[in-house]
Amino acid sequence: MLDWLKRQLGKKEPQRRFGDDEWERHYELKKRGLEKVLGEMYELVGHAIIPFQIGGAVDMYYFPNCVDGTGFATMELIEPDGSGPRPSRIGTYELVAFTKHRIGDKADKDAFEQMARRMCGILTTVGHYAHEAKLTPRETAEVPVDGDKPHCCLMFDEYRKPGVDFMIGSRKHGLLLVMEVFRSEMEYAMNNGTQIVLDKLKERGYYPYSDLDREPVF
Repeated sequence: MLDWLKRQLGKKEPQRRFGDDEWERHYELKKRGLEKVLGEMYELVGHAIIPFQIGGAVDMYYFPNCVDGTGFATMELIEPDGSGPRPSRIGTYELVAFTKHRIGDKADKDAFEQMARRMCGILTTVGHYAHEAKLTPRETAEVPVDGDKPHCCLMFDEYRKPGVDFMIGSRKHGLLLVMEVFRSEMEYAMNNGTQIVLDKLKERGYYPYSDLDREPVF
């Protein structure tokens, strides 16, 4: 994935296939769809300096009402015509991730911001790669996050709210959970099946969080 990303950065050119009105309406419909699944969106947005569409980072949208902590979501992968990442069994999708740290908690500010930066890097890498490769729930991946430091280990899963589909207008889409895990957990999943690891994470109360201030389950 790292080699692919290096080749792609700098190659992308802005694509203006849609008018401003289409993008604005698409944004409002997507926001409405996300809020039905994740609860009300936080008032502040983490905007990237270089837009995602030309090789930059994703904007970070925060959802403090869906879990005990904070949800992160992308809003730049699905385009107004419904295209976007290479469709998997959940169709085209946006990415979500979670931390136990709460946005807006002054006592937890440093820990939250550190986690938000890390997840922004991870979601950016996965988001770019998702336009070239089919990413499927219950797969694993290994991606770079910070220079020469060890790559991070990920598991993917479909994120759903019981009885509520992620809709953008009349179109149904998916939410792909990106969850950072320990290397031992990823390797166990590769050898024995991801569902076994996901079930154990749920049993211990670690799912769907990417925080690694815990003990590995394998």
